[in-house]
Amino acid sequence: MAGGGWVLAALRHDRWLFIGGLALIQLAAVAYTVAGVGMEMSAIDMTRMARAPGQPMEMGPGPVWTLPYAMLIFLMWWVMMIAMMVPSAAPTILLHHGLTRGPDGSGNARATWAFIAGYLAVWALFSLLAAGLQWALQHMGLIAPGMMSLRGGALAGTVLVIAGLYQFTPLKHACLRQCQAPAAFLSRHWQPGIRGAWTMGLRHGTFCLGCCWALMALLFVGGVMNLYWIAGLALLVAVEKFALFGRATAAVTGGVLILSGLTVLAAV
Repeated sequence: MAGGGWVLAALRHDRWLFIGGLALIQLAAVAYTVAGVGMEMSAIDMTRMARAPGQPMEMGPGPVWTLPYAMLIFLMWWVMMIAMMVPSAAPTILLHHGLTRGPDGSGNARATWAFIAGYLAVWALFSLLAAGLQWALQHMGLIAPGMMSLRGGALAGTVLVIAGLYQFTPLKHACLRQCQAPAAFLSRHWQPGIRGAWTMGLRHGTFCLGCCWALMALLFVGGVMNLYWIAGLALLVAVEKFALFGRATAAVTGGVLILSGLTVLAAV
């Protein structure tokens, strides 16, 4: 194709280029999480050694929390959130990209990447708080540092019950409604330009955080790098957002979590 026409053709099909870029980010986040980059063990090793909630394996005092280690824990949380949350946010991201298409059929990739950056910034803040909570729990001796899971059935059971109760709250349902309807969200909160896309990404990330923070806290129960819990929670989040019976799924999940928490507490 002469005269740079192949560039114009690529732009007309930039949706697939954009999807490919988003998929690469997702795959890189999954690979990073599974490999446990920088950790003493990979996520696969930690999953093999996992125990039932409230019964973690003791593995010594664990590493000292230096600034580099704290940054590594933050990065672990953030990349893990990217791996878990980007799939469920993909419909909104792709719809935003489609709505920015110009006369030549190409989308405004810069605006959509700004949307993604805003969305991921919210989960970066969550990851910072999660890393700080992990440090505090380890400092108080409430978390097994090797497996990064809560010590004792009382605390684990309490977290399960709290997460279950949150599934029935009006805040959970309000945030879930925003996440379940990408078209309605974008039409209600649309702002043009890159700055507007960043703001919409922040807002959408905030709704997702409001919907899912209690479920993400369950990683402290099952083990922060337990692949079964990571995959299970990611699937649960996707079902809540995508399925026609998402709200019913949230209710059933809440009941199961409460019952599981009470069972763990009863065994203490």
